Amino acid sequence: MELQSIKQRFGIIGSSTLLNRAIEIAMQVAPTDLTVLITGESGSGKESFPKIIHQLGSRKHGNYIAVNCGAIPEGTIDSELFGHEKGAFTGATDSRKGYFEVANGGTIFLDEVAELPVATQARLLRVLENKEFIRVGSSKVVSTDVRVVAATNVDLPKAIEEGRFREDLYYRLNTVPINIPALRERKEDILLLFRKFAADFADKYRMPTLRLSEDAINVLINYTWKGNVRQLKNITEQISIIEKDRNISRETLLKYLPESNINRLPVLFKDPKDSHLSERDLLYKVLFEMRNDITDLKQLVSEMMKDEKMASQLRTSNTRIIKDIMDNPDFENQIKDDAYQMSNYEEPVSKAQFVNDTYEEPIQDSEVMEESLSLQDKEIELRKRALKKHNGKRKTASEELGISERTLYRKIKEYNIT
Repeated sequence: MELQSIKQRFGIIGSSTLLNRAIEIAMQVAPTDLTVLITGESGSGKESFPKIIHQLGSRKHGNYIAVNCGAIPEGTIDSELFGHEKGAFTGATDSRKGYFEVANGGTIFLDEVAELPVATQARLLRVLENKEFIRVGSSKVVSTDVRVVAATNVDLPKAIEEGRFREDLYYRLNTVPINIPALRERKEDILLLFRKFAADFADKYRMPTLRLSEDAINVLINYTWKGNVRQLKNITEQISIIEKDRNISRETLLKYLPESNINRLPVLFKDPKDSHLSERDLLYKVLFEMRNDITDLKQLVSEMMKDEKMASQLRTSNTRIIKDIMDNPDFENQIKDDAYQMSNYEEPVSKAQFVNDTYEEPIQDSEVMEESLSLQDKEIELRKRALKKHNGKRKTASEELGISERTLYRKIKEYNIT
């Protein structure tokens, strides 16, 4: 049977390569009795694929039962799936067959299979391996010949790590995996789906069909659609009912899209203190902080260079000292240590506060000479550290500092370094 006829028969809309691949796998596995695990986000249309597998297989004349595992209370799910005997629990006035017994010779679709309790998962594993089960309150083994198709929107490997899902059951269900692509991965199908839904609702509510402007189409295609096809269908129905003007503009469409006014640039929306930030979020955070630091530094240098007298003093008196310090590897390590301590500071410091705390007086005042003295102190400190590191040997200390031994000796005398 051709792919297009399958889509028409089961109401599947779209021409995405990923969607076509999922349908082809379902068609190929249908004639077998292999267990199939369908994965995909909520609202992506997973419920259509078990029907394809059942109708194209040899069990199409048998029963097809779809069970939403997440909608059945934990206390009764064993009874629903496997049946119970009379008097097995309070309220069990009669014996009852479970879904696996009723679906004998057919197909059972277990939707939201990750919601099954761990004890029920053990029972399901026995059915898959031995095709047998025991009713609740009974000791008699019941055989069943049923094909199982399961679906989930949960990351099962992660659920296994957290102890919420049995690993052996996962591999037993995952004999043939089928992944249904999210709507944002099928951009070429979004407008097609909207037009189909708009036409259906126009016919249902007896009103003209919606029409989108070019800007509205761009918004529609580039939206994230966390609810996938189900969300798109619901929003189309809302617009069809509420909007009197059938020509939908970008502004009108945005009113119906949650969080549509949020800038989609790569900006952190989480608290920086959140321990669950991804590596990408952390990288963006570091890059933006670096950009802000560079901007602040440019502004600071620009203000300092406005005073010609100050600029001249900085160029003449500090160039040599700055060069000696910046060429020294210990200075780089000290800067890294200072940066690490600042990054661990608990309270955020504003730009204005940082400048005021660092420079007690405005930069344009004559107190700038204090900065020159602080650099001199740093030069003395570095020479002391180099001499201490090399046990007073001036030759090796001068080599590490990148200056001549004679210069180091002169500085020792000049600054009275002991």
